Amino acid sequence: MRKRIPIIPVLIAFLVAPLTGVGAGHGTGAIPPGEAGAKAALEISPRHHEWVDIAVPGREGKISAFVAYPERKEKAPVVIVIQEVYGLTDWVRAVADRLAADGFIAIAPDFLSGLGPGGGGTDKFASRDDVVKAVRELKEADVVAALDAVSRYGRGLPAATDKFATIGFCWGGDQSFRYATARPDLGAAVVYYGTSPGSDALKGVRAPVLGLYGGDDARVNTTVGPAEATMKDLGKTYVTNTYPGAGHGFLRAQDGRDGANRAASEKAWPATIEHLKKYLVEKREVDGNRTDRY
Repeated sequence: MRKRIPIIPVLIAFLVAPLTGVGAGHGTGAIPPGEAGAKAALEISPRHHEWVDIAVPGREGKISAFVAYPERKEKAPVVIVIQEVYGLTDWVRAVADRLAADGFIAIAPDFLSGLGPGGGGTDKFASRDDVVKAVRELKEADVVAALDAVSRYGRGLPAATDKFATIGFCWGGDQSFRYATARPDLGAAVVYYGTSPGSDALKGVRAPVLGLYGGDDARVNTTVGPAEATMKDLGKTYVTNTYPGAGHGFLRAQDGRDGANRAASEKAWPATIEHLKKYLVEKREVDGNRTDRY
């Protein structure tokens, strides 16, 4: 006698799971969780995570970084995840984990390493306001030096290829674009709702840049048009997507804006992975078929 499976509960579970923060972090075509589901997503992730301390030339003390590894038999390119103005949070780490699920070695440095109370990092500050203040006081040269050190560390890992990219959010989006102006060997850059560099700085960009913006984010978006025009005149790649109704920080705040942030996230993340794979992943022939080679 065949066992009957109750259809209604199964159907309800199927419909509800993709809407939760944890469910959004796993499976084919999945996106990172929103802020509320980040910690739970990290706790159930099957991927290897570790904390490392990376020396930065000219800097007192090392920079702490969270590393997430993909589960794959071949080497993988490196993606540096640049934090929001809120520092290295569980949500930023969950984004790194999602990148690992998509086939990349993801490294998320804490730019406030050693700058917090007692010589700690983001987690040692008393409040989010204190973190924001500290991040805004970081000097651009120090950020670039830290990113250089993290990229060297990442590409030196035995499981890594020599190709690398940056992805940043909010303040980190600013830094991702600006790093592209300073690093000619950067493979790709992804900018989530970060402001664009000035026209003169854009002359130094070599990496293809993907910009992802919320439609209701005028502070940031007023910098996008001029950058698009300059990049086009310079013959450089700058692809932009702006999502109607979405606000600043839409990938983290997926529950906001009456569904517009979630809709934007579901379009932006696949575009992100497509961009990274296009420029970091080699193609090779296997039995007459084109396949990705990391």
